Amino acid sequence: MTVGDHPVTTSGHCDPRFSRVREVFDRHFSDGAELGAAFAVFLDGEPVVDLWGGVADRHTGRPWEAGTPVLAYSCTKAVAATAMLLLVERGLVDVRSPVSAYWPEFACAGKARVTVEHVLTHQAGLPAIADRLAAQAPLWEPGTAHGYHAVTYGFLIDELIRRVTGMSTGELVAAEIAGPHQLDLWLGAPPHVAARAARLSAGERTARAGGAGVAEPPAAEGPVAAMAAATRDKDSLMNRALGNPPIHKLPGGGNHPVILRAGWPALGMVTTARALAGFYRALIAGEILAPSTLGDAMRPRVGGPDRVLYLDSAFGLGYMRPAMTFLTPARGAESAFGHTGLGGSLGLGDVEHGLAMAYTMNRMVGSVAGSRRAYRLAEAVYSSLT
Repeated sequence: MTVGDHPVTTSGHCDPRFSRVREVFDRHFSDGAELGAAFAVFLDGEPVVDLWGGVADRHTGRPWEAGTPVLAYSCTKAVAATAMLLLVERGLVDVRSPVSAYWPEFACAGKARVTVEHVLTHQAGLPAIADRLAAQAPLWEPGTAHGYHAVTYGFLIDELIRRVTGMSTGELVAAEIAGPHQLDLWLGAPPHVAARAARLSAGERTARAGGAGVAEPPAAEGPVAAMAAATRDKDSLMNRALGNPPIHKLPGGGNHPVILRAGWPALGMVTTARALAGFYRALIAGEILAPSTLGDAMRPRVGGPDRVLYLDSAFGLGYMRPAMTFLTPARGAESAFGHTGLGGSLGLGDVEHGLAMAYTMNRMVGSVAGSRRAYRLAEAVYSSLT
Protein backbone atom coordinates (compact mmCIF):
# COMPACT_ATOMS: atom_id res chain seq x y z
CA MET A 1 0.00 0.00 0.00
CA THR A 2 1.19 3.52 -0.75
CA VAL A 3 0.05 7.08 -0.12
CA GLY A 4 1.50 9.13 -2.95
CA ASP A 5 5.12 8.04 -3.06
CA HIS A 6 5.11 6.84 0.55
CA PRO A 7 4.68 3.17 1.47
CA VAL A 8 1.94 2.49 4.01
CA THR A 9 2.05 -0.13 6.72
CA THR A 10 -0.24 -0.80 9.65
CA SER A 11 0.94 -1.92 13.06
CA GLY A 12 -0.35 -2.75 16.49
CA HIS A 13 -2.21 -5.38 18.44
CA CYS A 14 -5.56 -7.00 17.70
CA ASP A 15 -7.08 -9.77 19.80
CA PRO A 16 -7.98 -12.73 17.54
CA ARG A 17 -11.63 -12.31 18.52
CA PHE A 18 -11.52 -8.94 16.74
CA SER A 19 -9.74 -10.03 13.57
CA ARG A 20 -12.54 -8.52 11.50
CA VAL A 21 -11.67 -5.11 12.94
CA ARG A 22 -8.12 -5.40 11.63
CA GLU A 23 -9.44 -6.49 8.23
CA VAL A 24 -11.62 -3.37 8.03
CA PHE A 25 -8.82 -1.11 9.27
CA ASP A 26 -6.37 -2.47 6.69
CA ARG A 27 -8.93 -2.35 3.90
CA HIS A 28 -9.43 1.38 4.42
CA PHE A 29 -5.77 1.84 3.57
CA SER A 30 -5.69 -0.57 0.64
CA ASP A 31 -8.80 1.11 -0.81
CA GLY A 32 -7.14 4.52 -0.55
CA ALA A 33 -9.61 5.85 2.02
CA GLU A 34 -6.97 6.68 4.64
CA LEU A 35 -3.77 8.68 4.90
CA GLY A 36 -2.99 7.95 8.53
CA ALA A 37 -5.24 6.63 11.26
CA ALA A 38 -5.46 4.83 14.58
CA PHE A 39 -8.19 2.78 16.23
CA ALA A 40 -8.29 1.50 19.80
CA VAL A 41 -10.80 -0.62 21.72
CA PHE A 42 -11.11 -1.71 25.34
CA LEU A 43 -13.45 -4.54 26.34
CA ASP A 44 -14.27 -4.84 30.05
CA GLY A 45 -11.27 -2.66 30.77
CA GLU A 46 -8.78 -4.71 28.77
CA PRO A 47 -7.12 -3.47 25.54
CA VAL A 48 -8.24 -5.71 22.69
CA VAL A 49 -7.48 -3.49 19.66
CA ASP A 50 -4.69 -0.95 19.28
CA LEU A 51 -3.96 -0.30 15.61
CA TRP A 52 -2.24 2.49 13.73
CA GLY A 53 -0.76 3.07 10.33
CA GLY A 54 -0.16 5.29 7.33
CA VAL A 55 1.43 8.71 7.29
CA ALA A 56 1.04 11.53 9.76
CA ASP A 57 2.06 14.10 7.15
CA ARG A 58 1.37 13.42 3.48
CA HIS A 59 3.92 16.04 2.40
CA THR A 60 6.90 14.59 4.25
CA GLY A 61 5.84 10.96 4.58
CA ARG A 62 6.34 11.09 8.35
CA PRO A 63 4.82 7.82 9.58
CA TRP A 64 1.86 7.59 11.92
CA GLU A 65 3.26 5.99 15.06
CA ALA A 66 1.75 4.42 18.15
CA GLY A 67 1.74 7.74 20.01
CA THR A 68 0.85 10.12 17.19
CA PRO A 69 -1.68 12.70 18.43
CA VAL A 70 -4.09 14.63 16.22
CA LEU A 71 -6.78 17.29 16.56
CA ALA A 72 -10.03 15.43 17.19
CA TYR A 73 -12.39 18.39 16.79
CA SER A 74 -15.78 17.86 18.48
CA CYS A 75 -14.80 14.64 20.22
CA THR A 76 -13.64 17.32 22.67
CA LYS A 77 -17.22 18.09 23.70
CA ALA A 78 -17.71 14.83 25.59
CA VAL A 79 -14.52 15.43 27.58
CA ALA A 80 -15.56 19.02 28.38
CA ALA A 81 -19.00 17.76 29.43
CA THR A 82 -17.36 15.24 31.75
CA ALA A 83 -15.33 18.01 33.37
CA MET A 84 -18.57 19.90 34.01
CA LEU A 85 -20.23 16.76 35.38
CA LEU A 86 -17.40 16.40 37.89
CA LEU A 87 -18.47 19.76 39.30
CA VAL A 88 -22.10 18.65 39.29
CA GLU A 89 -21.21 15.50 41.18
CA ARG A 90 -19.34 17.52 43.79
CA GLY A 91 -22.31 19.80 44.35
CA LEU A 92 -20.58 22.85 42.88
CA VAL A 93 -22.98 23.13 39.93
CA ASP A 94 -26.66 22.22 39.61
CA VAL A 95 -27.70 21.47 36.03
CA ARG A 96 -31.21 22.73 36.79
CA SER A 97 -29.92 26.11 37.94
CA PRO A 98 -29.78 29.10 35.60
CA VAL A 99 -26.42 29.85 34.06
CA SER A 100 -26.68 33.32 35.59
CA ALA A 101 -26.42 31.79 39.08
CA TYR A 102 -22.73 31.31 38.29
CA TRP A 103 -22.31 33.95 35.57
CA PRO A 104 -24.53 36.91 36.51
CA GLU A 105 -23.88 38.92 33.33
CA PHE A 106 -25.47 36.12 31.31
CA ALA A 107 -29.01 36.89 32.52
CA CYS A 108 -29.63 39.73 30.04
CA ALA A 109 -31.37 39.68 26.65
CA GLY A 110 -33.90 37.01 27.52
CA LYS A 111 -31.45 34.46 28.94
CA ALA A 112 -32.38 34.59 32.64
CA ARG A 113 -34.02 31.16 32.43
CA VAL A 114 -31.28 29.44 30.42
CA THR A 115 -30.08 26.56 32.59
CA VAL A 116 -26.82 24.65 32.68
CA GLU A 117 -28.76 21.70 31.29
CA HIS A 118 -29.84 23.80 28.31
CA VAL A 119 -26.16 24.48 27.58
CA LEU A 120 -25.15 20.84 27.87
CA THR A 121 -27.99 19.72 25.59
CA HIS A 122 -27.62 22.39 22.88
CA GLN A 123 -30.95 24.03 23.81
CA ALA A 124 -29.63 27.48 24.83
CA GLY A 125 -30.43 29.08 21.49
CA LEU A 126 -26.89 30.45 21.10
CA PRO A 127 -25.37 28.33 18.32
CA ALA A 128 -23.73 31.23 16.49
CA ILE A 129 -21.60 34.05 17.84
CA ALA A 130 -23.22 37.39 17.09
CA ASP A 131 -21.65 39.39 19.90
CA ARG A 132 -20.25 38.50 23.25
CA LEU A 133 -22.30 35.49 24.31
CA ALA A 134 -23.32 36.99 27.62
CA ALA A 135 -24.89 39.97 25.82
CA GLN A 136 -26.64 38.38 22.86
CA ALA A 137 -30.22 37.18 22.69
CA PRO A 138 -31.08 33.54 21.97
CA LEU A 139 -32.26 32.58 18.47
CA TRP A 140 -35.11 30.50 19.91
CA GLU A 141 -36.73 30.23 23.30
CA PRO A 142 -34.26 28.19 25.35
CA GLY A 143 -35.54 24.74 26.22
CA THR A 144 -38.08 24.59 23.39
CA ALA A 145 -35.74 23.22 20.70
CA HIS A 146 -32.17 22.07 20.22
CA GLY A 147 -29.55 22.98 17.65
CA TYR A 148 -25.90 22.01 17.57
CA HIS A 149 -23.77 24.65 19.31
CA ALA A 150 -20.69 23.63 17.32
CA VAL A 151 -18.29 26.26 18.70
CA THR A 152 -20.24 28.25 21.29
CA TYR A 153 -20.83 25.11 23.39
CA GLY A 154 -17.20 25.21 24.43
CA PHE A 155 -17.11 28.91 25.26
CA LEU A 156 -20.25 28.59 27.39
CA ILE A 157 -18.94 25.52 29.25
CA ASP A 158 -15.54 27.10 29.74
CA GLU A 159 -16.90 30.29 31.27
CA LEU A 160 -19.06 28.32 33.68
CA ILE A 161 -16.08 26.20 34.75
CA ARG A 162 -13.92 29.30 35.17
CA ARG A 163 -16.57 31.06 37.28
CA VAL A 164 -16.90 28.05 39.60
CA THR A 165 -13.29 26.86 39.87
CA GLY A 166 -11.06 29.64 38.58
CA MET A 167 -9.58 27.10 36.15
CA SER A 168 -9.98 26.74 32.41
CA THR A 169 -11.60 23.59 31.07
CA GLY A 170 -8.21 22.45 29.80
CA GLU A 171 -6.64 22.93 33.23
CA LEU A 172 -9.48 21.03 34.90
CA VAL A 173 -9.24 18.17 32.39
CA ALA A 174 -5.48 17.95 32.90
CA ALA A 175 -5.81 17.92 36.69
CA GLU A 176 -8.81 15.63 37.08
CA ILE A 177 -8.94 13.41 33.98
CA ALA A 178 -5.86 13.27 31.76
CA GLY A 179 -3.27 13.49 34.52
CA PRO A 180 -4.65 10.95 37.01
CA HIS A 181 -5.38 8.44 34.23
CA GLN A 182 -2.12 9.06 32.35
CA LEU A 183 -3.90 9.91 29.11
CA ASP A 184 -2.19 11.59 26.17
CA LEU A 185 -5.05 14.03 25.86
CA TRP A 186 -4.71 17.80 25.84
CA LEU A 187 -7.10 20.74 25.64
CA GLY A 188 -4.28 23.06 24.72
CA ALA A 189 -1.38 21.08 23.28
CA PRO A 190 2.10 22.10 24.51
CA PRO A 191 4.60 22.93 21.75
CA HIS A 192 6.31 19.51 21.74
CA VAL A 193 2.94 17.79 21.29
CA ALA A 194 1.76 20.17 18.58
CA ALA A 195 5.04 19.61 16.73
CA ARG A 196 4.47 15.86 16.42
CA ALA A 197 0.74 16.00 15.80
CA ALA A 198 -0.53 14.49 12.57
CA ARG A 199 -1.39 17.04 9.90
CA LEU A 200 -5.01 17.05 8.79
CA SER A 201 -5.62 16.83 5.04
CA ALA A 202 -8.74 17.51 3.02
CA GLY A 203 -10.48 14.43 1.67
CA GLU A 204 -13.63 14.74 -0.39
CA ARG A 205 -14.55 18.11 -1.87
CA THR A 206 -16.14 20.37 0.70
CA ALA A 207 -18.33 23.41 0.44
CA ARG A 208 -16.60 26.46 1.89
CA ALA A 209 -19.58 28.75 2.23
CA GLY A 210 -19.23 30.54 5.52
CA GLY A 211 -16.14 28.51 6.31
CA ALA A 212 -18.11 25.54 7.57
CA GLY A 213 -16.21 23.05 5.46
CA VAL A 214 -19.21 20.73 5.35
CA ALA A 215 -19.42 18.29 2.48
CA GLU A 216 -22.26 19.14 0.14
CA PRO A 217 -24.67 16.19 0.32
CA PRO A 218 -26.22 14.73 -2.83
CA ALA A 219 -29.56 16.06 -3.97
CA ALA A 220 -32.33 14.56 -1.88
CA GLU A 221 -35.55 15.38 -0.12
CA GLY A 222 -36.30 16.20 3.49
CA PRO A 223 -33.59 17.01 6.06
CA VAL A 224 -30.68 16.08 3.78
CA ALA A 225 -31.93 18.47 1.10
CA ALA A 226 -32.38 21.20 3.70
CA MET A 227 -28.85 20.63 4.97
CA ALA A 228 -27.52 20.79 1.39
CA ALA A 229 -29.28 24.10 0.81
CA ALA A 230 -27.93 25.48 4.09
CA THR A 231 -24.42 24.46 3.09
CA ARG A 232 -24.65 26.56 -0.06
CA ASP A 233 -25.98 29.60 1.81
CA LYS A 234 -23.12 31.48 3.46
CA ASP A 235 -25.61 33.20 5.78
CA SER A 236 -27.35 30.03 6.94
CA LEU A 237 -27.43 29.22 10.63
CA MET A 238 -25.39 26.10 9.94
CA ASN A 239 -22.56 28.03 8.33
CA ARG A 240 -22.70 30.74 10.97
CA ALA A 241 -22.55 28.11 13.73
CA LEU A 242 -19.76 26.02 12.22
CA GLY A 243 -17.73 28.75 10.58
CA ASN A 244 -17.28 31.43 13.22
CA PRO A 245 -14.48 31.87 14.16
CA PRO A 246 -13.34 31.03 10.59
CA ILE A 247 -10.59 28.52 11.34
CA HIS A 248 -10.17 27.73 7.66
CA LYS A 249 -8.75 31.22 7.04
CA LEU A 250 -5.68 30.44 9.14
CA PRO A 251 -2.75 28.98 7.17
CA GLY A 252 -3.17 25.24 7.55
CA GLY A 253 -6.62 25.55 9.13
CA GLY A 254 -6.85 23.15 12.06
CA ASN A 255 -3.13 22.41 11.76
CA HIS A 256 -2.22 25.95 12.75
CA PRO A 257 -0.29 26.07 16.06
CA VAL A 258 -2.74 28.65 17.43
CA ILE A 259 -5.60 26.16 17.12
CA LEU A 260 -3.60 23.28 18.58
CA ARG A 261 -2.53 25.42 21.55
CA ALA A 262 -5.88 27.14 22.16
CA GLY A 263 -7.65 24.16 23.70
CA TRP A 264 -11.14 25.31 22.76
CA PRO A 265 -13.48 23.09 24.80
CA ALA A 266 -15.79 22.52 21.82
CA LEU A 267 -13.21 21.37 19.28
CA GLY A 268 -9.63 21.82 20.46
CA MET A 269 -8.59 18.46 21.92
CA VAL A 270 -5.36 16.92 20.66
CA THR A 271 -5.20 13.23 21.51
CA THR A 272 -4.35 9.72 20.43
CA ALA A 273 -6.92 7.02 19.71
CA ARG A 274 -5.47 5.00 22.59
CA ALA A 275 -5.93 7.89 25.02
CA LEU A 276 -9.43 8.79 23.85
CA ALA A 277 -10.51 5.16 24.15
CA GLY A 278 -8.80 5.11 27.55
CA PHE A 279 -10.91 8.09 28.61
CA TYR A 280 -14.10 6.14 27.81
CA ARG A 281 -12.67 3.03 29.50
CA ALA A 282 -12.16 4.97 32.72
CA LEU A 283 -15.52 6.69 32.36
CA ILE A 284 -17.60 3.52 32.00
CA ALA A 285 -15.57 1.84 34.78
CA GLY A 286 -16.70 4.51 37.24
CA GLU A 287 -13.18 5.88 37.67
CA ILE A 288 -14.01 9.45 36.59
CA LEU A 289 -17.70 9.84 37.42
CA ALA A 290 -19.87 7.79 39.72
CA PRO A 291 -22.00 5.28 37.75
CA SER A 292 -25.16 7.10 38.85
CA THR A 293 -23.82 10.42 37.53
CA LEU A 294 -22.87 8.88 34.19
CA GLY A 295 -26.17 7.00 33.96
CA ASP A 296 -28.12 10.22 34.42
CA ALA A 297 -25.90 12.07 31.93
CA MET A 298 -26.46 9.37 29.29
CA ARG A 299 -30.23 9.69 29.58
CA PRO A 300 -31.47 11.31 26.35
CA ARG A 301 -32.75 14.82 27.05
CA VAL A 302 -33.44 15.94 23.48
CA GLY A 303 -33.88 14.25 20.13
CA GLY A 304 -35.26 14.88 16.67
CA PRO A 305 -34.63 17.57 14.04
CA ASP A 306 -31.64 19.73 14.86
CA ARG A 307 -32.14 23.48 14.26
CA VAL A 308 -28.56 23.84 13.01
CA LEU A 309 -27.76 20.54 11.31
CA TYR A 310 -31.31 19.74 10.07
CA LEU A 311 -30.63 16.02 10.57
CA ASP A 312 -31.94 14.25 13.65
CA SER A 313 -29.60 14.51 16.62
CA ALA A 314 -29.92 13.29 20.20
CA PHE A 315 -28.11 14.39 23.35
CA GLY A 316 -27.81 13.52 26.99
CA LEU A 317 -25.85 15.91 29.20
CA GLY A 318 -23.14 16.70 26.66
CA TYR A 319 -22.98 13.20 25.18
CA MET A 320 -24.35 12.27 21.78
CA ARG A 321 -26.76 9.36 21.68
CA PRO A 322 -27.54 7.22 18.59
CA ALA A 323 -29.08 9.33 15.82
CA MET A 324 -28.26 10.46 12.27
CA THR A 325 -25.43 12.59 13.65
CA PHE A 326 -24.04 9.74 15.81
CA LEU A 327 -24.36 6.68 13.63
CA THR A 328 -23.97 3.37 15.44
CA PRO A 329 -24.66 -0.20 14.34
CA ALA A 330 -28.38 -0.89 14.31
CA ARG A 331 -28.05 -3.95 16.50
CA GLY A 332 -26.26 -3.99 19.80
CA ALA A 333 -25.25 -0.35 20.06
CA GLU A 334 -28.45 1.15 21.42
CA SER A 335 -26.65 1.87 24.70
CA ALA A 336 -23.72 3.69 23.06
CA PHE A 337 -22.83 7.28 23.88
CA GLY A 338 -19.97 9.59 23.00
CA HIS A 339 -19.18 12.16 20.36
CA THR A 340 -18.04 12.47 16.78
CA GLY A 341 -15.57 15.03 15.48
CA LEU A 342 -15.63 17.03 12.26
CA GLY A 343 -13.60 15.15 9.70
CA GLY A 344 -14.51 11.68 10.95
CA SER A 345 -13.04 11.06 14.40
CA LEU A 346 -15.07 9.16 16.99
CA GLY A 347 -15.09 8.49 20.71
CA LEU A 348 -17.61 5.96 22.02
CA GLY A 349 -18.48 4.26 25.28
CA ASP A 350 -21.01 1.53 26.01
CA VAL A 351 -21.58 0.59 29.64
CA GLU A 352 -23.90 -2.29 28.79
CA HIS A 353 -21.29 -4.02 26.61
CA GLY A 354 -18.20 -2.88 28.52
CA LEU A 355 -16.86 -1.21 25.37
CA ALA A 356 -14.71 1.87 24.92
CA MET A 357 -13.34 2.80 21.51
CA ALA A 358 -11.85 5.69 19.58
CA TYR A 359 -10.89 6.40 16.00
CA THR A 360 -8.58 9.23 14.93
CA MET A 361 -7.35 10.06 11.44
CA ASN A 362 -5.97 12.85 9.28
CA ARG A 363 -7.84 12.40 5.99
CA MET A 364 -10.89 14.51 6.62
CA VAL A 365 -14.37 13.81 5.39
CA GLY A 366 -16.64 16.81 5.16
CA SER A 367 -19.71 15.34 6.83
CA VAL A 368 -21.08 16.60 10.12
CA ALA A 369 -22.77 13.21 10.58
CA GLY A 370 -19.61 11.22 11.23
CA SER A 371 -17.46 9.00 9.06
CA ARG A 372 -18.28 5.80 7.23
CA ARG A 373 -14.81 4.58 8.17
CA ALA A 374 -15.56 5.05 11.87
CA TYR A 375 -18.96 3.42 11.43
CA ARG A 376 -17.49 0.37 9.69
CA LEU A 377 -14.90 -0.05 12.44
CA ALA A 378 -17.54 0.25 15.18
CA GLU A 379 -19.76 -2.21 13.32
CA ALA A 380 -16.87 -4.68 13.14
CA VAL A 381 -16.34 -4.33 16.90
CA TYR A 382 -19.98 -5.01 17.74
CA SER A 383 -20.21 -7.91 15.28
CA SER A 384 -17.14 -9.45 16.95
CA LEU A 385 -19.02 -9.67 20.25
CA THR A 386 -21.50 -12.23 18.94
